[in-house]
Amino acid sequence: MSGKPLIVAIDGPAGAGKSTVARRVAEALGISYLDTGALYRALAFYLDGRDIPPAESESLSRALEEVSIDIDGEGVHIDGKSVGREIRSPRIDGIVSAYASLPMVRDRLLSLQREQGERRSIVADGRDMATVVFPGADVKIFLPATDEERARRRFKELESRNEPVRFEEVLEQIRQRDRTDSGRQTAPLRKACDAVELPTDGLSIEEVADAILALVRKTSK
Repeated sequence: MSGKPLIVAIDGPAGAGKSTVARRVAEALGISYLDTGALYRALAFYLDGRDIPPAESESLSRALEEVSIDIDGEGVHIDGKSVGREIRSPRIDGIVSAYASLPMVRDRLLSLQREQGERRSIVADGRDMATVVFPGADVKIFLPATDEERARRRFKELESRNEPVRFEEVLEQIRQRDRTDSGRQTAPLRKACDAVELPTDGLSIEEVADAILALVRKTSK
């Protein structure tokens, strides 16, 4: 890609398939994938492991100043340690939104995410990529799906990793996370006014990725 870096911002609720689709789109375009969800999960994992609750405090501020966060093609690292599998546990599923809603946490990661978009072309997914982090993104996508469909996807993912979990628990986690993400005061989950909405129910990952790629190519002409 030449000239100004291309930024594709993909938003949507938990379990809508954002990360998988974003990876496919980035690979097809030959640009970087910015896993913003993993950044928040890593911080939640880090703070939870130090018994720092999801509330603004001096201890939270201190921990955020001290922690080192790196993201590259191999994943996310906290203080030099890879935290791939640990941040995908049901425990982190249940607490990440509470931490992500805190202004201190969001401020810590906002500059890091924007720096990535200034350096190179990226595909970024999350809850507020098009509304807050990259409001000037070249392409903005919103991926909704029913809560039952999203719970089925998450349940299958956990089953494939032999995680002991019940479907009803996953569904309630999805619904609780929706309430937290949509109701928080700081950067709530919402569709950007100029985003293209692509419901993912009944569509394969390839079909959703192809639709986004068509939009990117149309915009780039």
